[in-house]
Amino acid sequence: MTRLAPLLEEFFTDRLINQRHVSPNTIAAYRDTFRLLVVFTHDTLGTQPCDLDLADLDATVIGGFLTHLETERGVGIRTRNARLTAIRSLFQFASYRHPEHGATISRVLSIPPKRTERAIVTFLTKDEIQALLDAPDPSTRLGRRDRAVLALDIQTGLRVSELVGLTRGDIELGTGAHVRCHGKGRKDRITPLNEPTRQLIGHWLDEHPGTPSDPLFTGPAGKALTRDAIRRVLDRHITTATTNCPSLAAKNITPHTLRHTCAMGLLQAGVDLAVIALWLGHEDIRTTQIYLHADLRLKEQALDRTTPPNTPDGRYQPPDPLLAFLESL
Repeated sequence: MTRLAPLLEEFFTDRLINQRHVSPNTIAAYRDTFRLLVVFTHDTLGTQPCDLDLADLDATVIGGFLTHLETERGVGIRTRNARLTAIRSLFQFASYRHPEHGATISRVLSIPPKRTERAIVTFLTKDEIQALLDAPDPSTRLGRRDRAVLALDIQTGLRVSELVGLTRGDIELGTGAHVRCHGKGRKDRITPLNEPTRQLIGHWLDEHPGTPSDPLFTGPAGKALTRDAIRRVLDRHITTATTNCPSLAAKNITPHTLRHTCAMGLLQAGVDLAVIALWLGHEDIRTTQIYLHADLRLKEQALDRTTPPNTPDGRYQPPDPLLAFLESL
């Protein structure tokens, strides 16, 4: 029999950290997956976690764990598939270390990920962006900070993890103002700042002096904002902005929505997809193509270019109120 505990220890220290040199975020995600799996297996089999063998984690147990995640913990399909990816990585590693468990390993590796529906991304219009940026109170410290946070995220499209990881030294406000970030997949990138964002960040830095290694955005205790804090900042000001811009109420707005908003702004301005991919830090340009599906105006422009001769441009408009009513059904 093969003990699970030493295999997991070797997987994390040798495979993930030494060989693959994965990021701390990946380590944390894999750690959480196996912590949940070990607890589920203990509850299912009654075996203490330190006494579990690799053979205990057969395809039946793994399948039950994935079902447990969806039905009892309420996770989505993407999270379920991410947990499965971590498990598959462990079993692929085990196939080289313990080929005697080949049958069990092959059955686990044959568990397929679930297919997901790709929803059209949510993004903010120009009026909604302005309403959101106007929501923080500029007469208060938190208001000035929040406006700088929101403006920087909308203009640069930084991921939340990248935003909270910024230091004062990552900001350059002189000629060629830009922000440097250490992004997903250990990729560094530089994103230019427009004049309004540069001014907001500059006022914030002047108001709160510090060293280059200090966090860019801090809370009342002087510590860097967390992901949850960014979410609370956004939720608070969305509530205020909705009063002046009711269309915000119909949208499910998360911090990632601001990243989508940045991408859509670039696309609508005619920026090439390859440049947008570089701007956002996408490794594959196919990831950036989701924004082509989100903008109906771009598709209408394409339709206008293919309009048959002697046909008016634009979308069909019913000529009669009754026809318009029927079209709306």
